[in-house]
Amino acid sequence: MRAKEFFATHPVFTNAEFTKHLEAGGSSNIKTKESLLAYHVRQGNLLRIRRGLYMSVPLGMKPETCPTDPYLIAAKMTDDAVLAYHTALEFHGKAYSVFEQFQYLTMRSGRQTKFRSYTFSGVRPPKALGDQNIKFGIKTMERSGLDVRVTSLERTLVDLMDRPILGGSWEEIWRSLEGIEFFDLKKVVKYALLLRNATTVARVGFFLEQHQESLMVTDHYLEMLRKHKPNAPHYFERGKPGRLVKPWNLMVPESILERSWQEVV
Repeated sequence: MRAKEFFATHPVFTNAEFTKHLEAGGSSNIKTKESLLAYHVRQGNLLRIRRGLYMSVPLGMKPETCPTDPYLIAAKMTDDAVLAYHTALEFHGKAYSVFEQFQYLTMRSGRQTKFRSYTFSGVRPPKALGDQNIKFGIKTMERSGLDVRVTSLERTLVDLMDRPILGGSWEEIWRSLEGIEFFDLKKVVKYALLLRNATTVARVGFFLEQHQESLMVTDHYLEMLRKHKPNAPHYFERGKPGRLVKPWNLMVPESILERSWQEVV
């Protein structure tokens, strides 16, 4: 019964979490744990996502067709997993589109994991953060009774400007970020400068300047970023021609300057 109680309150869980639960009940036998998990998988009470990671099957549902929460799975992929990039936008309810690819920050190495139609990919945090700032802009939020770590909207904005490939496309990034009504600009600027990448800083500054009125961006914050812009023109998108936006020394594609996607009906 103690196992079923655990499954009921843990929609997704790791081997280590189940071991801790058994130990709290007085059992420390590894074979007992393994046989219990194997038994409940056979009985259709659990689904094995990958080695050491399981999903509970809700009462009365079949393992093959029961719904799953990919955000909880991503959050449990490693013990240090943090939902990030486009996945963070989705978790916060701010993504323009819904993807089936999920990214999480981790210092652990590992291959992609596929489960059903979903793909889960671990991404190392930017090296520039080092150990001291690696947790900057990480929040703990609740989902289905479990704690999930996710990057804040401020960090997510900057992370997407730093690694846009993890945002899907510039149109997706722009449309998603434009749906966010408020940013703590002090945190945005601080994190952007922590990454020590002039192109990233300029992209962040360009985005904020384009939305200066709606996001209430004062010149003070823009000037802080301009001090760290590239010394020579950089491509906004590597290898793609664009128009020089002198205040940021960025060659910005016309499609972004003109928001050409808005013309599509």
